[in-house]
Amino acid sequence: MDEANELSVWDGYVDWRNKPALRGRHGGMLAASFVLAVEVLENLAFAANASNLVLYLSKKMGFSPSGAANAVTAFMGTAFFLALLGGFLADAFFTTFHIYLVSAAIEFLGLLVLTVQAHEHSTEPWGRVILFVGLYLVALGVGGIKGSLPPHGAEQFDETTLSGRKQRSFFFNYFIFSLSCGALIAVTVVVWLEDNKGWYYGFGISTAAILISVPVFLAGSRFYRLKVPSGSPITTLFKVLTAAFYAKFKRRRTLRNVVTCHTRNDCDDDTKRNGDVDDGILGSFLGKALRERESLPRLLRCTEEQVEDVKIVIKILPIFMSTIMLNCCLAQLSTFSVQQASTMNTKLGSLVVPPAALPVFPVVFTMILAPTYNHLLLPLARKTTKTETGITHLQRIGTGLVLSVVAMAVAALVETKRKRVVAEVTCYSSNSSTSSLSPVPITFLWVALQYVFLGSADLFTLAGMMEFFFTEAPSTMRSLATSLSWTSLAMGYYLSSVLISAVNFVTGLNHHNPWLLGKNLNQYHLERFYWLMCVLSGINYLHYLFWASRYAYRSNQG
Repeated sequence: MDEANELSVWDGYVDWRNKPALRGRHGGMLAASFVLAVEVLENLAFAANASNLVLYLSKKMGFSPSGAANAVTAFMGTAFFLALLGGFLADAFFTTFHIYLVSAAIEFLGLLVLTVQAHEHSTEPWGRVILFVGLYLVALGVGGIKGSLPPHGAEQFDETTLSGRKQRSFFFNYFIFSLSCGALIAVTVVVWLEDNKGWYYGFGISTAAILISVPVFLAGSRFYRLKVPSGSPITTLFKVLTAAFYAKFKRRRTLRNVVTCHTRNDCDDDTKRNGDVDDGILGSFLGKALRERESLPRLLRCTEEQVEDVKIVIKILPIFMSTIMLNCCLAQLSTFSVQQASTMNTKLGSLVVPPAALPVFPVVFTMILAPTYNHLLLPLARKTTKTETGITHLQRIGTGLVLSVVAMAVAALVETKRKRVVAEVTCYSSNSSTSSLSPVPITFLWVALQYVFLGSADLFTLAGMMEFFFTEAPSTMRSLATSLSWTSLAMGYYLSSVLISAVNFVTGLNHHNPWLLGKNLNQYHLERFYWLMCVLSGINYLHYLFWASRYAYRSNQG
């Protein structure tokens, strides 16, 4: 009898052979541990390219500093934005299991193309065409992986139990830890090989890493439980919104013909009966899809569950929008910050550190902070607050946003110091037209400060976002909702490119020199740009507080 209960069926889940998943046999931390191992390899492949790509484009492919920065942010933004596609397909038509395998194959193909291109490193037009074909194949593969792998791991846990929810929270933190492990190898071993042996070595290692990740992922097949796709969540979203707009339009047309107090009272009564008063304007608006259900066309008739699901999605969108500015700040880590370090003294004793290895500082800090948070800070917070979560998801996200403000202020001060040293040693010349920069006698460890602050911000915010979106979203939209974490990164990278272009346009008016244009980084006014980012991040934090203070959790947050 006990064995029968232990092996009872998980409702709504199947195994990799499409047979019903069983309790005690499928899911749990063992299944999720394969996902964590895969993330090390997957992020090694991705981070090895992302961290050094800006230097490859500027030094080997002839891009200007701002041109290389914009190309990298476009690539990174596209990769993270395509996570939405991976999440959508996993929710609607396929399982996260199958989306990962297809996406890994696409990324492998893209990395092969990049490896061949790096071996030739031609700056001819055809060379650039091959470069961008490879890059955007990689972006498509990365997007599918980012959109499927985190929810695949998170859905291994039973959220109906306290231990299952705690394990899921641990998983999200250790997912960031695994991501950092892959990044550590990428920004040390792989970057060193790229700088000393050849760029194609780095691309080759990335290709091997993503190839090895596939058998590692498949090794956990017999332990996985896979959520059965439940149809397009986008269809549900548009159906409810269309029904609400249709009902509102129809109601207004009726009221124009019959304007009475009785009609208004009926409307108020309907609102109260449907429990929409507590939901404010949003609940009242979407509630029309239920109140007018019988008068709607058959295709627009919605269930109460569908309306509630759409309410949840709309409520989390302001939180999502508030995280984009943080990721715009993070975009600087793989663009201007690397270029700053390349102009500085990168020696540590007798060791010469490649500028693209700068992310090692936040990566190591994250690898220390993630388990510390899990095993020390979180239990302490639970005892202090007497709540299940200890620190709420929104508090974690808010902490990251504050750290991003500090990081941009530090970045501005460091760049001011770097420029002052440049002026003192007369390396700076307003008439210089060379693209090469003489190293200035200031250690690159100053730039590492902003990396530590932004790395800490990323740990708090990314892990907090992933768990927040997964737990708060309707069960039919969890992969798509979790992908919002990566989409925020994408929009941050896109916003970075837009800001750079906008700043150059505005500051270049009336024949002035734009802040961020030219071949020589010492001619840039990067410190002013960082101060602008600091101010915008501060305003964004106030915007976040407005929405976070009004948010009501649907999951257990204390």
